[in-house]
Amino acid sequence: QFALDAYVQLYAQSIEKSAEKKISVGSLEERIDDLNQFHALAVYRFGCRALFERHKLLLSLHLCSQVLKSMGDLKADEYSFFLFAGQVLDRSTQAANPAPEWITQAMWDNITEVDGNIDAFKGFQASMEQSLRDWKKWYSSAEPEKEALPGEWDGRLDVLQKLIVVRCIRGDRVVPATMQFISVKMDPKFVEPPPMDLEAVFEESTCTTPLLFVLTPGMDPTAQLNALAVLRNVQCNNISLGQGQEPKATKMIDDGSKAGFWALLANCHLCAFWLPALEKYLEKTFEAGPHKDFRIWLSSSPTPKFPIQLLQNCIKMTAEPPKSLKANVTRLLNNTTEESYCRVNELQKYRRLFFSLCWMHAVLLERKKFKMLGWNIAYDFNDSDFDISENILAIYLDLDPNEIPWDAIRYLIAEANYGGRVTEHPDNRVLRSYTNEFFREAVLQPKYMFSTLPTYYVPEDLSLTNLKNYVRDWPLSEPPEAFGQHGNSEISSAMVDTENMCGTIISMTGGAAGGGGGNRDEQVLATCSSLLEKLPENIDWEEVRERNESDSSPLKVCLLQEIERYNDLLTQTRASVKLLVKGIQGFVVISKDQEEVLNSLFAGQVPKAWLSAYPSLKPLSSWLPDLSDRIEQLNVWGFQGVPKVMWLGGGTYPTSLLTALLQASARKNMVSVDTLVFDFVVQNIEEANVTAMPKEGAYIKNMILEGAKWDSNQGALADADPMMLYNPMPIVHFKPVARKKVLTDGIYQCPLYLYPIRTGSRERPSFMIWVDLKAGHFNADLWTKRGTALLLSVA
Repeated sequence: QFALDAYVQLYAQSIEKSAEKKISVGSLEERIDDLNQFHALAVYRFGCRALFERHKLLLSLHLCSQVLKSMGDLKADEYSFFLFAGQVLDRSTQAANPAPEWITQAMWDNITEVDGNIDAFKGFQASMEQSLRDWKKWYSSAEPEKEALPGEWDGRLDVLQKLIVVRCIRGDRVVPATMQFISVKMDPKFVEPPPMDLEAVFEESTCTTPLLFVLTPGMDPTAQLNALAVLRNVQCNNISLGQGQEPKATKMIDDGSKAGFWALLANCHLCAFWLPALEKYLEKTFEAGPHKDFRIWLSSSPTPKFPIQLLQNCIKMTAEPPKSLKANVTRLLNNTTEESYCRVNELQKYRRLFFSLCWMHAVLLERKKFKMLGWNIAYDFNDSDFDISENILAIYLDLDPNEIPWDAIRYLIAEANYGGRVTEHPDNRVLRSYTNEFFREAVLQPKYMFSTLPTYYVPEDLSLTNLKNYVRDWPLSEPPEAFGQHGNSEISSAMVDTENMCGTIISMTGGAAGGGGGNRDEQVLATCSSLLEKLPENIDWEEVRERNESDSSPLKVCLLQEIERYNDLLTQTRASVKLLVKGIQGFVVISKDQEEVLNSLFAGQVPKAWLSAYPSLKPLSSWLPDLSDRIEQLNVWGFQGVPKVMWLGGGTYPTSLLTALLQASARKNMVSVDTLVFDFVVQNIEEANVTAMPKEGAYIKNMILEGAKWDSNQGALADADPMMLYNPMPIVHFKPVARKKVLTDGIYQCPLYLYPIRTGSRERPSFMIWVDLKAGHFNADLWTKRGTALLLSVA
């Protein structure tokens, strides 16, 4: 939130400062051009100061698109395609994919749609089919946005059109390609956020301007502010807000406004109910004319309860912790005093373990950049976790340096300390894997390596000064292998960043995508017409029940429940589309719910109201064929009998099918269902060659491995191929067997999730079951650190 007054003030400053920069003024047009360029950069830098790192590129792109649009240098249909990508509801007329081994369905949708809808790309699809080898080489390059496009296309397409090619084929490289686009069209300065300069911010402020730090977990700007106060020779008093602190805070503001010292009200979000009163109190204080040296500083985590007017009037700054392993380890070393570093009797062992703890703490913090392959939930580990763990190391080494109780140390660090924040069991396993690796006898031996990379290890000279010098030589950004991850993990998280960036820009522009792409209502009506035509018919529940009347198995109950839920979804979806059509045509008033449906359909997304039966991240173009496949499986099951091979992900509640399989086996063998568990037997057979159902349980198909691939020759997990984020899992026999002792040697307990959001929601958890798979040539801990999992759906 920015106030208009602040923007007007910035505009006036731009006029003055741009005149100072220009020694000789030419024509009026040149002066206006200079002013526009100067002011655009000033707006970018002003906005960056108040934005988190992940949002700064959004500001650059939005600013760039609006400037180009005002100059008539942005084709609306092309920019719209860049944001929305290809949306295909009907693939019946789509050309066959010429290379499905590396061109995914989403990529092929993009390629066929850009050829058919954007004039500059006429013949793109045919040209690509004729030179597949060249395009695969471009696709496989590490930085394709910097490579020349194959054939005539490099000279034929402009910068935005080349960005569209990256969006179509290499979604993971859209963010760096967007930075390149902005650099060419505007200036490289628009993708280089200025560093945080607290002194410069202070210079811009006045005694009647509040200054607000927007906080992120693990960051406290108090020390930075105190250092500035010392530099300025000003007293800085601070108070952390909370229950009962309001009178003390108002007194401090009152005293500061009279005496001319700085007042910091920290953690305003903890006292959100009092902020409206604070806003009025500050207005009175400013009207009374405070001392010229007085400054009121605020800090708060993002909260919707912060008063808008106060937020707009503040000079806003973001306070974020450092990113990268190098920055985090450096910060921990800088916070360590020589006195505490030398307090343990067994100095050499302590220092090796201390540096190992620094490394693990940094890894735990930075692992969140891998999204779901990092943590199911992004945890806010902080310095107190590190300090307590460091004390644990010191205490146990002083107690018995010869017989170090590794189990106790690992338990206290992984379970009691860091583990106290962790709520997801798969995340607990990750934490335990790292702790087992970094706190063991091997760490005390020379040349202990933290990862497979030669860069990261425990040096032999463990003085604080040498450690700082050693870490200073680390690269600014680290490869995934430093975390025990596969190179593909960065690609996976980059794809998410791309979708988040484009989705946010679409929401900022109200779904209008820069004003492109024809008439909104006409597009939505065409989508509605296609939906009504393609939506499958409801399944005849009564007929299915009558046909299976003699069947009293739990599977029949599961089938009827699934049909009921899918029929409700189809009925609701069909009614929603028909009502929306009437609303667009003017026969009924469009409600708020229908407005949301309209916006979603225009954006090519599935309306939230249609996701009541099962969660999905698919765009509308993929969701509809997927729904048809689900209905087809139920039709086959209901009218032809239980399928020989079942698609577990085709149900609304896959766990109910798994329970039904156990119940059916328990009845057949006359044992309690509680005594049964699944054994998982991977089959080396294609679905077409399966002749009959298994005697117990079911054959399950269409599961997908994320973070690994299945090696059919070895019958075990193996490294995924480069660029292959998801790999098909062969048919697996879910076989009910008597509960047995868990075998851990050479076995990786692989979590099975409903869809990529591994936490799911409170109403619908994503976790299904643990599937035992052979770990292959690697230790099971490797697959744990890589976040390897089975998915029933990739979106």
